[in-house]
Amino acid sequence: MKTTKLILNSAVLIALVVPAAFAQQSGSSSTGSSTTQPTVQHRKKNQQDRIANGIQSGQLTAGETKKLETKEASVNKEEAGMRASNNGKLTSADRTKLQNQQNRLSKQIYTDKHNAATQHNGNGLVGQRKENQQDRIANGVRSGQLTAGETAKLESKQQGVNRTEAGMRQANGGKLTAADKTAVNKQQNKASKQIYAKKHNAAKQ
Repeated sequence: MKTTKLILNSAVLIALVVPAAFAQQSGSSSTGSSTTQPTVQHRKKNQQDRIANGIQSGQLTAGETKKLETKEASVNKEEAGMRASNNGKLTSADRTKLQNQQNRLSKQIYTDKHNAATQHNGNGLVGQRKENQQDRIANGVRSGQLTAGETAKLESKQQGVNRTEAGMRQANGGKLTAADKTAVNKQQNKASKQIYAKKHNAAKQ
């Protein structure tokens, strides 16, 4: 009788302790995996998403985006060279170097998104058109339809449109004449075609 009772108590104790120990082990292993450093590809995707969000929110100006994406394109080019010289793979030293470059770029993204400079689209049809172009570019960055190099070129053109508009307003007391609006719209038509072409070509991020 005592032996049976002892066996039953031991069985109950095992039933309680084993699942708890297993759960603790599972939890510790998942904690360890959460500290795993992101891969080079995940890091690149994260940076592009942050830039896309900055474009769409207006935290990043066309000029700031152009500079950031030019740097991103340079990192991508360097990575491609590393892979080409090592049968498509990255060495540990390559990954460390790319990670350091992305760390610097990450800080620059943060700085540009939190400084005083913001994208001013303005009101009216001209402002709506500028905002629409930026949204299309942001969507292309986020989806990977636009490479970093393509984005840099598109934002360089948007920066040019912004400068043209600013010059027109300065020459006319802050306003745009009917002729000014027509000229800016023509520039945006050209930029719009280029956005479409680059989003629908074979190049992907």
